[in-house]
Amino acid sequence: MITAVQVAIAGEAAEPAVSELMAIPGLSVSYEAQTQKEGTLAVIATIVGIAGGTVALAEQIRKWYQEWKQSQSGQTFDVVIQSPTGRIVLEEATIEEICQVLKALEP
Repeated sequence: MITAVQVAIAGEAAEPAVSELMAIPGLSVSYEAQTQKEGTLAVIATIVGIAGGTVALAEQIRKWYQEWKQSQSGQTFDVVIQSPTGRIVLEEATIEEICQVLKALEP
C-alpha cells in the first residue's frame, strides 16, 4: 500500500513555502530541509495523509503554489510532486493531475 507523496520544493523560499503547505487543512505533512551541492536549498515534504476531498485538496495545493510563485517574483521556486503513481511539476500541473497523484493516499 502506498503511504506517502513527496513534494520537492527548491529555491530560496523553500522553508517558508513548506510552512504554508503544512497549514493547508486536511493535509498531514512532515519535511526535511537539505542543501544541494550547488548551494540551493531544497525541502522534501512528505504528505502522509489527507482528510477531506481529493479535489478540494488539489485545488488548495494549486492555489498555494500560485500564491507562493507570485510572491517570490525574481527568485527561483520550483515544486515537483512525486508518488509511486506519477510525477508532476506544479508549474504545468492541472487540478486533475494533482488529484491523480493525491489518490495514492486514499484508503
